[in-house]
Amino acid sequence: MATTTEDLLKQALEQNRELSKQIQTLTEQVAYLTRKLYGAHSEKLTDPNQLSLLVDDSVFTDPEQTGNQSETVATPIVRQPKRKRTEVVSSSLPIEETIVKRTDLCCANGHQLSPVGKHFVREVVHHIPGRLYREQIFEQTYKCAACELTDGLSHLYQGTAPKALIPHSLATSSLVAELLYHKYALGTPLYRQMTEWRRIGLILSETTMANWVIKAAEIVQPFYNLLHEQLLAQPCLQGDETPFQVLREPGKTAQSKSYIWVARSVRLAKHQIIYYAYGDTRSGKFAQQIYTGFRGVLQCDGYSGYNQLGDSIDRVGCWAHVRRKFFDDANKVKGHFVVTEPLRLLNKMFQVEQDWRALSPDLRKQQRLDKLKPLINQFWQWCDQADATPKSRLGIALTYAQNQRATLNRVLKYGEIDLSNNATERSVKTFVIGRKNWLFATSPKGATANTIWMTLIETAKANGLDPRCYIEYLLDQLAQLPTFATKEQLAVYLPWNQASNSKKQLA
Repeated sequence: MATTTEDLLKQALEQNRELSKQIQTLTEQVAYLTRKLYGAHSEKLTDPNQLSLLVDDSVFTDPEQTGNQSETVATPIVRQPKRKRTEVVSSSLPIEETIVKRTDLCCANGHQLSPVGKHFVREVVHHIPGRLYREQIFEQTYKCAACELTDGLSHLYQGTAPKALIPHSLATSSLVAELLYHKYALGTPLYRQMTEWRRIGLILSETTMANWVIKAAEIVQPFYNLLHEQLLAQPCLQGDETPFQVLREPGKTAQSKSYIWVARSVRLAKHQIIYYAYGDTRSGKFAQQIYTGFRGVLQCDGYSGYNQLGDSIDRVGCWAHVRRKFFDDANKVKGHFVVTEPLRLLNKMFQVEQDWRALSPDLRKQQRLDKLKPLINQFWQWCDQADATPKSRLGIALTYAQNQRATLNRVLKYGEIDLSNNATERSVKTFVIGRKNWLFATSPKGATANTIWMTLIETAKANGLDPRCYIEYLLDQLAQLPTFATKEQLAVYLPWNQASNSKKQLA
């Protein structure tokens, strides 16, 4: 049958519609990638008076432009009052009084002056730079004169010096703790520390410092393993992972990716632990290795590697990941940001959650069933009715949300779990900031050492301890334990098991 002109016209119109959709999708992708490369990365709404997207639910904060406004109308400039500078001094800082005395202790008539009080002038804070000193350790030698008179032989005895932190090395717990603090808490790589150590009198090579980091990590590794066990005993956890480069891995090129995995306690947990682990792969097998023995609730993103964890772990999704994708859709065209209906509902969810942060898990669960569940139902109802091309920003957001629907809804079952996994992402970000300075690890031993020290430092901070003092304390104590210390011996040094006087020194 011959094709009529009408059929050709219908085909052309259909082809035109398909090409229009493709052009729209490609335009969105270009705008999205341009914004990711050159635009702001914050997900806050653009209203300058809106302090947080979780506080105000309004969207249209600017007047609508009709095109009839006069171009000469001047917008009044509202000047913000200058903020008063805030200088807060901790009450725990030691105080030294300086009393400035007169050089002339006679009055104008030549009479002797006597002190009657003091007048306050000002308070200032001083900083004393770190200093090094050399300690030469000797063991006192003793002899027994009485035994020598008895048998004519010299009976010599000596004191017993504590074990060296690292044999045949200048390293001490205070020196290594300072080096570790600068690398992992302040993000200063070893090669940049060399100049400062030289300036204060100690010439070290980068290789020597790297060996200290690895050797000291081997001393505290049993304690690191104990923290992992303690973490897996908790009922609720959060997890995430980030890429990391290790140059000399067996069977892999230097350019290949390795990963740092993070597992941590939830915000409401009594004992806070932030655990980092190095893995040469992102496969689900390594996820199984990290969470072996865990029986509880795990909040994580939609990465498929967590699917291999088994039925003993109940997975809960992250609503922040969902919101991020709908935010990208609302912000897909530069200068045309509009809060869409799903984004409005998601903002409302986070807003009501803010009001429940201080509640107990049971009360928060009840509030979620009463107030959050209707919002979630409205969100899914909108998603079920939405129509978008799969590769558009909206299509990508809808696909991700629908794929995670079951895990996202489980947040209603557990009052201990937050609406988002942002706490873990902040822990990942801490490592990423360090990674930008370290760039890579040379060997798997170095990568493992990185995760050990990050675990101890971030766990110390999460428990309100000074990480530098805590690391020095651990090195002092653990270096003197037997080679195969028991769990009971190691448990004494857990952050929450410190004696009150020790904790005051570490805080």
